[in-house]
Amino acid sequence: MKKFVLFFAFSFCFSILGIAQEETKKPTPRNYTTKHIGNNEAPKIDAFFDEGVWNTVEWATDFTQNKPDNGAPPTEETKFKILYDDKNIYFAVVSFDAEPDKIERRLARRDGFEGDYVEVHLDSNHDKRTAFSFTITAAGVKGDEFISLNGDDFDASWNPIWYVKTQITDEGWNAEFRIPLSQLRFGNEEEQVWGLQMMRRYFRTDERSLWQHVLPNPPGWVSEYGLLKGLRGLKPQKQLEIQPYGLAQLDTYPEEPGNPFRDGTDTKFSVGLDAKIGITNDLTVDVTVNPDFGQVEADPGAIALDGFEIFFREQRPFFVENKNIFDYQVGGGQDNLFFSRRIGRSPQGYSTADLSKGEYEDVPNNTTILGAAKFSGKTKDGWSIGVLESVTAKEYAEIELSDDQDFLDGLNEIGEKREEIVEPLTNYLVGRLQKDFNDNNTYIGGIFTSVNRKLEGNLDFLRESAYTGGIDFKHNWNDRKYYIKGDFVLSNVNGSEEAILNTQMSLTHLFQREDASHVSVDPTKTSLTGTGGMLEFGKQGGGNWTYNIGGNWRSPELELNDIGFLRQADRIFQYANVTREFNIPTSWYRYAEIGFEQFSTYDFEGNYNRIQFELKGEINYKNNWWSDGGVAYKPRIYSNTVLRGGPRWRWSDEHFFYFFSGTDRTKKLSGTLGYVYSQAKQNNFSMRRYVVRLNYQPINALNLSLSTEYQINPNKTQYVTQQDFVGTSRYIMSGIDQETLSATLRVNYTFNPNLTLQYYGQPSIARGKYSSFNYVNDATAENLNDRVTWYNNNQISFEDGLYSVDENQDGTTDYSFGDPNFSFVQYRSNLVLRWEYIPGSEIFFVWSQGITSFGDALNDFSTILDEQLFSQQPENTFLIKMTYRFVL
Repeated sequence: MKKFVLFFAFSFCFSILGIAQEETKKPTPRNYTTKHIGNNEAPKIDAFFDEGVWNTVEWATDFTQNKPDNGAPPTEETKFKILYDDKNIYFAVVSFDAEPDKIERRLARRDGFEGDYVEVHLDSNHDKRTAFSFTITAAGVKGDEFISLNGDDFDASWNPIWYVKTQITDEGWNAEFRIPLSQLRFGNEEEQVWGLQMMRRYFRTDERSLWQHVLPNPPGWVSEYGLLKGLRGLKPQKQLEIQPYGLAQLDTYPEEPGNPFRDGTDTKFSVGLDAKIGITNDLTVDVTVNPDFGQVEADPGAIALDGFEIFFREQRPFFVENKNIFDYQVGGGQDNLFFSRRIGRSPQGYSTADLSKGEYEDVPNNTTILGAAKFSGKTKDGWSIGVLESVTAKEYAEIELSDDQDFLDGLNEIGEKREEIVEPLTNYLVGRLQKDFNDNNTYIGGIFTSVNRKLEGNLDFLRESAYTGGIDFKHNWNDRKYYIKGDFVLSNVNGSEEAILNTQMSLTHLFQREDASHVSVDPTKTSLTGTGGMLEFGKQGGGNWTYNIGGNWRSPELELNDIGFLRQADRIFQYANVTREFNIPTSWYRYAEIGFEQFSTYDFEGNYNRIQFELKGEINYKNNWWSDGGVAYKPRIYSNTVLRGGPRWRWSDEHFFYFFSGTDRTKKLSGTLGYVYSQAKQNNFSMRRYVVRLNYQPINALNLSLSTEYQINPNKTQYVTQQDFVGTSRYIMSGIDQETLSATLRVNYTFNPNLTLQYYGQPSIARGKYSSFNYVNDATAENLNDRVTWYNNNQISFEDGLYSVDENQDGTTDYSFGDPNFSFVQYRSNLVLRWEYIPGSEIFFVWSQGITSFGDALNDFSTILDEQLFSQQPENTFLIKMTYRFVL
């Protein structure tokens, strides 16, 4: 093992020493000078460019390849012109093609980005960090994205109103744009300079060419743009858009005899409103009243045996749009001060309905969002501002008596009809601020969040209030090649003694850990305050090498889960990464890279818990096929959470590798094969994952994709439960054979760019069979046989779904626990017909289906599918939603 560690350490040091290299000089920014035209001279948007006004400006040309052969002349030339008037900016783009019949005109819904296309990028704030992107394909499909973080984030949820036409010609294809200035953000200077980039994708060879040349592996994207000049007398445009909606919904589901809430059908009618109000040209307010997200795709099926909350990405449009403004990561991964899915979450309370008294309950699936508003934008002085406010309603569980009178007549005691509160009235607030300095090479920012609940009834187990605050910064130098960044976070939660006790003992904190001297449970506490933060230095571009080194921490008391996401507190994390890119194509590849990563973790007691070394790489072959893979070793793996409050646990050393490879994604038929292998010492645990993905485009209007995964995870020491044995805690583990199988099918048919039909379906199976039960003997022993002790056949028995343990074999059961076997099946599907009948206004027809069932884990997969999927009656939702967008 020591030799292995030394090898990786040597490799890392060698890589760092090899970073010294000849730097390529940044290309000089190109200029394009536009001209103002009268409002009565505006060109007709038809992609013919036959109006004389287009002759008042020159064509810009001389594009260069960005990928695959950076700096080389493109296969086909592209040229463009730009005009503007008081209300709009216009673009004329000609994409030459010697074989027009081979232009790829694949249809897709908005933001599909399929086939040949051109893109216009405008950094109208000229902050060198943010930009607006407008894409049009040769088939006339629009795409639009808000670019932030200097190209690290492309937000496709931004949907401005703009107009464009395309035409196929004998020389290639044309595109003509009209972009209202009200959809952009810019200052009020008399003469302005904007950042400008034009990009073309030549689909047949998957080639991308740019007007402003950008070197391989640049230190950013927006900062590398050319310049758009000649903009004079522009007046900022205030934006006012109102979009009401109406909705009708029918739910069908299996009827439950006697249950008054489950009679087989429910109906719902709803109205709401979304609005976008331009306070100034720089600052906008987004408002939603009684929002509905019925057209949003369902979450994938998942089951977690480690007890932690599963992270699901946000998909609701109001919260997705401009989410980058409020993003504030705590270290790496998914931990964040703002996790918008907390707003409208499932009710956290519970009712006291008692079926033995004939009582049934109806608990809402989600909390009602009464309203939400976002105030966001960026001023000409470099201030980025974001404020989000939302209020969610009280939610009640309705309790009614069975409507089966014969059932009620047979009961000794009959309950009563009532309502019980399960979620309080709650206010959520997020404020974000950043300021650019030093020619936009430096920023300093801050964030504040608060959650306040009006607790009533039996909800004292919830925290009454939660606050977080943070400051962050990033400084770039040497043409943004090098950077240093950091942040600091403070959290404070308040509530009853019960609420704070629950916080201390939750899986995120585990203050009750037996062997931890730095934390302890205080049942009298009514508040908890913690900190977190990070510091990182690195080289982010400007050559073939990039690297970073840094660390972050989360104190034991840090708590973010009221409006953020935090998996585990009490952690110190160190990391270092280096990557070498090969950007010059050769006879057998277009692009390649190889990288090395190392990280280690500690807790606040000083325990050294984990270290990992990983070597990975990827390659894009000359024929546009690709491969990526990696190999890693974990010589030290300790966990503070496996035993759920018990002592620190040691896993055996692990090594793993993965390899994925796929065909050319531009072809009508493409595929991916993947394999992941993990194996721990002494066969403590292992994992095998098999992935097959297929994508087929038989005609331009139809796209089919199928992704299947099969995974097996045998483990000799899966946590089961904790029991007491003669005053000593027994942490019971077990062998488990866990298997998961899932498939995701997507079918997209595009009648035209404004009318699409989309289907999403995902069945998934998760099965776990437990055997060879054991208990923890020495949780940190190196040898697995010293770490746990296996029960013999005379100590453990199984009957009627219950395991009974006679540990000391005196003929008396010492403790017992239930059968942990599981077989979980879930099916989710959405069929959505979307029609954008006028720009910005849509009608959705939605049919959703769902099945969730549990069964016998001893059945084979075919029996599980038959009994838990095909034999089940699905729940259905039929929905019609109409929106109309007023632009004032």
